[in-house]
Amino acid sequence: MRLILLGPPGAGKGTQAQRLVEKYGIPQLSTGDMLRAAVNAGTDVGKRAKAVMDAGELVSDAIVNAIVAERIDQPDCANGFILDGYPRTLAQADAVEAMLDEKGLKLDAVIELAVDDKALIGRIAKRAEETKSAGQPVRKDDNPVVFEERLREYYKKTAPLIGYYYAKGRLHTVDGMVSIEDVTTKIEKVLRSI
Repeated sequence: MRLILLGPPGAGKGTQAQRLVEKYGIPQLSTGDMLRAAVNAGTDVGKRAKAVMDAGELVSDAIVNAIVAERIDQPDCANGFILDGYPRTLAQADAVEAMLDEKGLKLDAVIELAVDDKALIGRIAKRAEETKSAGQPVRKDDNPVVFEERLREYYKKTAPLIGYYYAKGRLHTVDGMVSIEDVTTKIEKVLRSI
């Protein structure tokens, strides 16, 4: 089973991905984790990524695409994987399609977690307050101002993927504002239907 989870930051993609990992035994592939692993492993593409990151620049789509292609060839991806945080742009989505075609694979589903932005911002602010109250450091991403900037970035670059995958007949939208358990149940219903 090869899946993409879509939705803005804070929508619960990571939580749901972990539940899918546990149930189906397929890995969650995060571009950040894959980049770090490639750099640590010293692969050719990892060396290229390290040089770019050491120069303080953003890693290009070509490098990210190569890292993803390298990662999905690993044995633990033989039965599928969950892409989390990738693709982020239409160019990356085209690259995923080409990469999978080349390997004789296809995406089974793209699951969008639809959420209310104002409620998300409220969730983030509440989480930051609870973290502070517990005497723990607040994550940079839990700052409502930083979060709103990430949300704008999502709508500018990643939200167009919703139409892209809808047009391909792969998009399944799930209400991400219900309880974690209900979201999981709705995702399971989608997966049974594919």
